[in-house]
Order: sequence, then structure tokens, then C-alpha cells
Amino acid sequence: MGKSKTDILNRLKRIEGQVRGVSQMIADDRYCIDILHQVQAVKAALAKAESEILRDHAACCVSEAIASGDEVEQRAKFSELIDLFEKVKR
Repeated sequence: MGKSKTDILNRLKRIEGQVRGVSQMIADDRYCIDILHQVQAVKAALAKAESEILRDHAACCVSEAIASGDEVEQRAKFSELIDLFEKVKR
């Protein structure tokens, strides 16, 4: 993952802070709509992190399987992606 790994870890640390902020908002009896806005922001940030990880997986793992010429490895990587996309649809 290289530099991308650092970026993703930093993103996840920010998300962690956002989640702690949401917990504090609940503890402070903040307005529900304000809390829900922050929950939506956390979900969007997680979706962005997920996209970055998927992009790295395609750029590294999947492309390496394709370049290897190993059909079993290629099928395994594509099967992983299909399984992931099927879980997302649920």
C-alpha cells in the first residue's frame, strides 16, 4: 500500500475522532438531527476509506494476479471482488 497506507490510516484516525465526537454529542444530549448529521459524515468518511482500500487492492493484488498469468490466482482475486460486491448490495 505504501503512501496510500499512511493516508488510509490517517483517514481512519480522523473517523475515530468523529465517532468519539458523536458519542460525546449523545452524552451531552445534543439535538438528534445534529447527531444524525455527524453519523452521516462518519458513514461518508468510511465509504471513502473503503473506496481507497478497494482501489489499492485493484491496483496491487488484482493487477499482480493478472500479470502473473496464473489463471487460478486470477479467478481467486476476481471471486473475492464479486463476493465483496454481493455483500455491498445486501
